[in-house]
Amino acid sequence: MDGERIGVYGGTFDPLHNGHWRVACAVLDAFALDRLLFVPAFVPPHKRHQMISAPYHRYAMLALATADEPKMFVSAIEIEAPTRPYTIETLARLAQESPGAKLFFIMGADSFAEVTMWREWARLLGEYSIIVAGRPGWEAEGGPDLPAELRARVRDLRGGERPIDAMLDVPGIFLTDYVAEAASSTEIREAVAAGRRVDSMAPHGIAAYIAKYGLYRCE
Repeated sequence: MDGERIGVYGGTFDPLHNGHWRVACAVLDAFALDRLLFVPAFVPPHKRHQMISAPYHRYAMLALATADEPKMFVSAIEIEAPTRPYTIETLARLAQESPGAKLFFIMGADSFAEVTMWREWARLLGEYSIIVAGRPGWEAEGGPDLPAELRARVRDLRGGERPIDAMLDVPGIFLTDYVAEAASSTEIREAVAAGRRVDSMAPHGIAAYIAKYGLYRCE
């Protein structure tokens, strides 16, 4: 749909945790997105030597979490194209599928700090809007060394500020700190392996799915 705002939240999501979820909800609201797509990676390039749950399990957990959310969806675009794992390729394919839409790629502050190591990073930051999701108090000064033309696109929304519509008409790099949640997928996997309950650490349905299919018991 022409002019539609689509958030693209990529990651391993092994599993989805409350931090992911609250970032998604906050960004969906603050940026007045029409849709938000969770995009589970097949095997992220930087995690090829780690043990990662099968992609269909990670997709299923995302589908459970978003089932009752009318503006949240799960995309299998990277699962269905495992030989094309890079973010720039995924965004290009999504742009082709939704001509005229404005894409907003969501990444954590830690990923943003290393973005100059990503495939075609300058094109990524130049062609698409980037929403950097950090926790309150994070320092942008430790971020990547960007050329002047990209630094000029940075919009500092830390402190809970929301973007104005005029900011969203052209690609920008938006620094945000909407969510204070200190959660991690690693913490959930370790808790399951130790026999502890994780109901409060992930959106509804995730803990039951993990238990039913015996995920993470041998971590």
